[in-house]
Amino acid sequence: MTEVRPTAGASASLWERDDEVADVARAVDGLCADRSSSGGLLVFRGEAGLGKTTLLAETRRIAEARGCTVWSARGGETLRSVPFNVVRQLLQPALVSMLPEEAREYLGDWYDIAGPALGIADPGDRQADPQGVCDGLVAAVRRLARRDWPLVLLIDDAHWADQETLHWLAGLAERLDEMSVLVVVTRRPGEVSGTSARHLDTVAAAADGPVATLSALTPDATAGLTRATLGPHADAAFCREVWAVTAGNPYETVELLAKVQDSELEPVEARAGDLRELNRSARGGGLVARLEELGIDATRFAWAAAILGTDISTDLVAKLATLGPDDARRCAELLRTARILTTPDPATGRSADGDLEFVHPLIATAVYNSIPDALCTAMHGIAARIVTDEGRGAAAAARHLLEVHPDDEELVGQLREAAREHLAVGAPDAARRCLERALEEPPRPESHPHVLYELAEATFLTAPARTIGHLRTALGMPGLGGDKRVDAVFRLSQALLHNDQLEEAVRTVEAEAARLRPGPARMRLQAVHFMWEGIHAGEATSPDRSRRLADLAATCTGRDNSERALLMLRGFDALMHGENAEEVAELCDRALVNGRLAPGLGWTDTEWGIELLLMLANAYAFTDRLDRAETLYNEALRAYETAGWSGGHLALAHAYVGLGHRRRGRLKEAESSLRESLRLAERVGRGLPLYWSATCNLVDTLLARGHVQEAWEVAERYGFAPPYPSTIVLPDPRSVRGRLLLAVGRTKDGINELEAAEKAAAARGHHNPVLVPWAADLARALSTADPARAARLAVDVRRQAERFGTDTAIGEALRCAAALETGQRAVRLAAQAVTYLEASPCQYEHAAARIEFGIAARSVSDLERGLDLAVSCGADGLAERARAVLKAGVGPA
Repeated sequence: MTEVRPTAGASASLWERDDEVADVARAVDGLCADRSSSGGLLVFRGEAGLGKTTLLAETRRIAEARGCTVWSARGGETLRSVPFNVVRQLLQPALVSMLPEEAREYLGDWYDIAGPALGIADPGDRQADPQGVCDGLVAAVRRLARRDWPLVLLIDDAHWADQETLHWLAGLAERLDEMSVLVVVTRRPGEVSGTSARHLDTVAAAADGPVATLSALTPDATAGLTRATLGPHADAAFCREVWAVTAGNPYETVELLAKVQDSELEPVEARAGDLRELNRSARGGGLVARLEELGIDATRFAWAAAILGTDISTDLVAKLATLGPDDARRCAELLRTARILTTPDPATGRSADGDLEFVHPLIATAVYNSIPDALCTAMHGIAARIVTDEGRGAAAAARHLLEVHPDDEELVGQLREAAREHLAVGAPDAARRCLERALEEPPRPESHPHVLYELAEATFLTAPARTIGHLRTALGMPGLGGDKRVDAVFRLSQALLHNDQLEEAVRTVEAEAARLRPGPARMRLQAVHFMWEGIHAGEATSPDRSRRLADLAATCTGRDNSERALLMLRGFDALMHGENAEEVAELCDRALVNGRLAPGLGWTDTEWGIELLLMLANAYAFTDRLDRAETLYNEALRAYETAGWSGGHLALAHAYVGLGHRRRGRLKEAESSLRESLRLAERVGRGLPLYWSATCNLVDTLLARGHVQEAWEVAERYGFAPPYPSTIVLPDPRSVRGRLLLAVGRTKDGINELEAAEKAAAARGHHNPVLVPWAADLARALSTADPARAARLAVDVRRQAERFGTDTAIGEALRCAAALETGQRAVRLAAQAVTYLEASPCQYEHAAARIEFGIAARSVSDLERGLDLAVSCGADGLAERARAVLKAGVGPA
């Protein structure tokens, strides 16, 4: 019989792993080839004991032999509730070894965002954005990889990693082509579900090639391993029984052969029958029995180590097991000799605060499961107190507190504090678990609604339906009053909005406002009520809304933020209805303090939310006050980037920075910002208003650039089609889609879409031709088939534009009128359009008007100037049109 031997230099438990080891060697060689090499990702999957940990050890040996820096971490079955546990194991040692100033220099702007999650910086005083923290951790790896190239990261038992680590790992997997680092991950099949499973699926999808599944050893390999361990005299029957007893499981085979050596059992057929009993002593109940044979002190020591799970130091275990120092050291040595505990390899960087770890996760699980239930609960309670006394904070104690019986009111305060710490580092799910556990006590009546409110904060970003339930319950209890109650009502209305229950959000705020006496709190809720009504894209909730809002705003001087909010809302409402632009801008100016946002109305302040400030910025953008609008858009972007908010807020900020570029005529910059917005919006979820803002503006920008096919592909890929969102999107998506359909030659569909835009705008009284530009496009589309209607539409557009009064609105109306005329009348109208649009900040529209006038007036100079403008704007289609006319000789279009 031919024996299958392991690769030269590999450990004995790597039998029949030649292909996997070769994959590792190729990946390491690829990493080491050049500092500019792109990253790599290998994933190995296998049941417990099939050699995943050993394969990672071999990966370390290969990588270090080639001069790589290697960091490693391991998930733990009892540690999945500890946020950032595994990523901290992986990265923290390298960062802790630096001086604080050096770590801050390496992480740059990400230090304050990712530092708290890594345990190297104190958290801030507000809830951290989980996506921002994830992005910061990815950025940390990118920067550390440049310093420590070639860098290899090893993650064992990823199926037991905490959810926050898996979120980071999925994000890292998608960005590995941007950094030179090799990541090797092992996991068991199954074991996880929900969000964690999705993250692991993302990691698998990004792997270099298919995920490798480890198989059990064959009889031949088991025989070879047996003879390599016990000597060549081990007979065939004995070797065959080793394989039968262990089912070819490499870990169990190695452990069994160690037992054979310890017991000095002869490897002959006559003693093969003893193998099953030896194997039972190495696993499950047999392991527990063997542990008991070591004595009660050693058993208590092992139990305490299993309770702690990570950072297992002899001193800490001694406190938990109530053992003296000498007894603790004696027990630790007994457990090392029995191959239950071991001393971590310092090279791994793991267990930075501990001097012990379990030999294998299977042993850790078996020991933990052997602890009697009542004793296990009590030991977790003691562990929580010890961890707290050690100064590690409420968050570190939280995983133990979660296991304590619900009979201690003092726990409520501890769990609430732990939840606050979790939120501050970007771990809302961990905070949720703490607060849900706090509710089991239950809290005292006076604190119960506050726990529910905090729980709603923890679920706000991830589960709006749960948030709604928690807040409704809290508001139905006594004890939540004053500003906190108003905050809760506002938060409830936001959650209803995010859950696509806008009408319910409006009713909720309206009902609460009616309960309050006149004053700032009532005015705040009235403003919120108008805000939610104002962003609704369907029928108006109240027919006289604009009049009531105007009447209320007329009483406001801007003396507090409630009044400032009402002035912003009134300005935006006037903008949508196409009222005089100077009056719109004057209302917005009154809402500012010395030309800036008032304290408490900043982009990261939570009292009002992003929607109100975007209304303000957009009011400036569409009244030709682009300087002030772009200042606000860029302030938002800087604020969210600095705060590490990488979710919906940052997506919207990029979208509206893109809109500012689009209005200004910087089309290439607009496209870049909008693509980044769409990338971020995809991570938050399709179908949300922020997703529509990014998609609509990107399609609009691509059409302006003349990239019609690309605009169509974006629309198809991202679902830019009916049904439209229930909230307002600027510019109007029906109008933009109608223009897109016309551009791709689907004239009938385009006309139908623009007529639908007409009906929707009429229902809401939205008559601003700049925000809802359906009429000009519809007039052009009907110019041949129905010239009379086209002419009426052009007249309406001009009337509404003159009422609104901006240079852009009037110039665009004149462009539309000129397009419907011929001869000298067309020339005069085109010349007037140029005059207005030259004074406008919207340079793309100016370029279009200049080229159209050049064609109508047969003016080479105007065509050339229009061409220069089009090129500077990035309007490729417009520039090509001008070049074609110039090349053919100036004449009528």
